[in-house]
Amino acid sequence: MKTNIWIMNHYASGMYFDHGGRHYNFAKYLRRAGYKPVVFGANSKHGKAERFFETDALWEEHFAEEIDTPFVFVRARTYTGNGKQRVLNMIDFYRNVKKATKEYAAQHGRPDVIFASSVHPLTLVAGIQLAKQFGVKCVCEVRDLWPESIVSFGIAGPHNPAVLALRRLEKWIYKKADALVFTMEGAYDYIMEQGWENDIPRSKVYHINNGVDLESFDYNKEHFRIEDPDLDDPDTFKVVYTGSIRKANGLGILVDAAKAIRDPRSKILVWGEGDEREELTRRVEEEGLTNIIFKGKVEKKYVPAIVSRADLNLIHWGEVHMIQYGVSYNKLFDYMAAGRPIFSTVRPGYSIWEKYDCGRDTEDSRPEPLAHELGKMAALPPEELSRLGRNARKGAEDYDFRVLTQKLLNVIGEIE
Repeated sequence: MKTNIWIMNHYASGMYFDHGGRHYNFAKYLRRAGYKPVVFGANSKHGKAERFFETDALWEEHFAEEIDTPFVFVRARTYTGNGKQRVLNMIDFYRNVKKATKEYAAQHGRPDVIFASSVHPLTLVAGIQLAKQFGVKCVCEVRDLWPESIVSFGIAGPHNPAVLALRRLEKWIYKKADALVFTMEGAYDYIMEQGWENDIPRSKVYHINNGVDLESFDYNKEHFRIEDPDLDDPDTFKVVYTGSIRKANGLGILVDAAKAIRDPRSKILVWGEGDEREELTRRVEEEGLTNIIFKGKVEKKYVPAIVSRADLNLIHWGEVHMIQYGVSYNKLFDYMAAGRPIFSTVRPGYSIWEKYDCGRDTEDSRPEPLAHELGKMAALPPEELSRLGRNARKGAEDYDFRVLTQKLLNVIGEIE
């Protein structure tokens, strides 16, 4: 059995401190299965002019004792925003992770397989190049479609020279990888739309969605509970949203919808932080709304106890792009694990809540129609809401990281 699995993700370092996240959970269950994972990430904090550890060393190893796995923090300059400095930070990581892994291999042994994960493509390029140097296979994981996301968000046009160059790089990555893992179920639809199916056969493309560590979720639900009178009010229908409150998330629509809600029992409870929270809180106060409350930031360990006490958990979309290929929001799987019905303000392709019959959605998220749909959910019989909730929890079992890790091992086994 090939046991040394190197996981490369530029932004994995924060998972060391959060004690959770996709690659943290993969490492956790790989270790339990007898493998020896190592996680490589940048020492720079995402979007902040800060480092995780104050060192100028090329790399520094820290051990996550609770999952018996080393994390290697690789030097990269700090940055804020999405400008030139972030691009240079990506280039730093690309260059330095190749140097760091060579030194690490000299001290600790070579990998048996490399699992390189985007968001940006340079990590995948580094993984492919290192796999070739070490004479091992490389699994490339694609969690965001570059440069398609740049085009979809209107940052650059489809014929922009940089976009065309990134498109060529994207195709090169897909061809050179020994296997491709996408978090989007409809990823091969995208490949066919690009006309690449002759170069990238379906047989090398796999789907492993995001998910939830049910073991940690259930533990946190029982051991980290917050007392909140609104959440514990038995006389209200509690619609809960957890997550970012940035302008891009467009949560102002929830304030507008709250104004249009006619059911006096319904109350929207929002946990999260972002650059628009203060403005939306001010709006709520000025407009005298009592059926929507912004609760502020909460540590992730408290989220299970919050979403498990909701009557309906809400997935809201601000800027909607590329949802035709499926969605893989982390909060969706927390919501499913909570065993409560789900409502989404958009209708994506490859809908998971439709697949498991655990929620509803709408194609019209304007305030009045959204308020109407939320009212319909509140009016459902209790036994129907319970049925949707049971389906959600049952569906979450398919996205437990124990299951997802075995899927990853199956991919690795097929390319050995």
